[in-house]
Amino acid sequence: MPTITVELAERSYPIVIERGILGGVGKRLKEMGLSGKAALVTNPIVEKLYGQALLRGLEEAGFRTAVIRVPDGEEYKNLEEASRVYDRLIEEKMERSSPIVALGGGVIGDLAGFVAATYLRGVPYIQVPTTLLSQVDSSVGGKTAVNHPRGKNLIGAFYQPRAVFIDPDVLKTLEAREIRAGLAEVVKYGVISDEGFFSFLEENSGRIAALGDELITAIKRSCEIKAEVVSADEREAGLRSILNFGHTFGHAIETLSGYGHFKHGEAVSMGMALAGDLSEALGACAPGVSGRIRGLLKDLDLPIEAPDIPASSMIETMKLDKKVSGERMRFVLVKKIGEVFLRDVTETELKAFFLKKIEGNFL
Repeated sequence: MPTITVELAERSYPIVIERGILGGVGKRLKEMGLSGKAALVTNPIVEKLYGQALLRGLEEAGFRTAVIRVPDGEEYKNLEEASRVYDRLIEEKMERSSPIVALGGGVIGDLAGFVAATYLRGVPYIQVPTTLLSQVDSSVGGKTAVNHPRGKNLIGAFYQPRAVFIDPDVLKTLEAREIRAGLAEVVKYGVISDEGFFSFLEENSGRIAALGDELITAIKRSCEIKAEVVSADEREAGLRSILNFGHTFGHAIETLSGYGHFKHGEAVSMGMALAGDLSEALGACAPGVSGRIRGLLKDLDLPIEAPDIPASSMIETMKLDKKVSGERMRFVLVKKIGEVFLRDVTETELKAFFLKKIEGNFL
């Protein structure tokens, strides 16, 4: 299986994709020069499935590991839970060289990464993602954060992991809904960077959803695209913003629906459908592009129609988005499948767009 490198000068790190890799993570960390104490941050559900294999490997490699359990759910990705993790790290006398290993999905990875970035001004952390969404997106790139009641991921830091270890076999225990949520981010990569990959997804949507070998191809290509973008723009000064396609709408939907009501990938799916529609409405792309995006999302059984949320609430929430600059709302729009660009969209344009959607009974 492949190893992909995120090129960040002296801080480059590997993304290792390998079946059955969990038991070998400890050995890999030792080879990276890490040793001594370690903290494993996970949730009870994931721990029951995969914790023992990972812990056994860490123990065999000589690590003395403390397990820190975080309840399952997006609602626990907050400062209160982060504070509880800090308490445990202090109790266990974790040092600046003690790695934090994040075993779980995006909530665990984001929370553990945020804690790692801020505990003792930064300790090593390792991503071992166990959901498709985290394997292809949140585990790569160093965005760490917790949520605030007024917005998703408003409190965080850019802090890169030392390594990412992806075991495709763990996906076999996921609910179908979790798989679908992860596929939304996979679709995103095709839209923003690779029309050929998008076509591959269209042609193989059924086999990918059924966890066929085509899914491993999709994971690999998704990680390659994200690694390329992050290597070119680590802190989202420009190019990296294209990774937010669909997320401005999606984050607003998540916030206004209440964290946990929709999976992140489900909200992103609805957001991408809206972003495609907005692109067509503003003349950024040819007619039919949005329909193609919606068609693939529908084939993957992902939601494409936003919930009944007032347009005014959507706009006000989007104004709080991290990508707002100078009070201008910046969106990633589609030029064609495989090519996107950034554009400031005025409140007047958004109101007109939503009005048209409402008249068409789409929102």
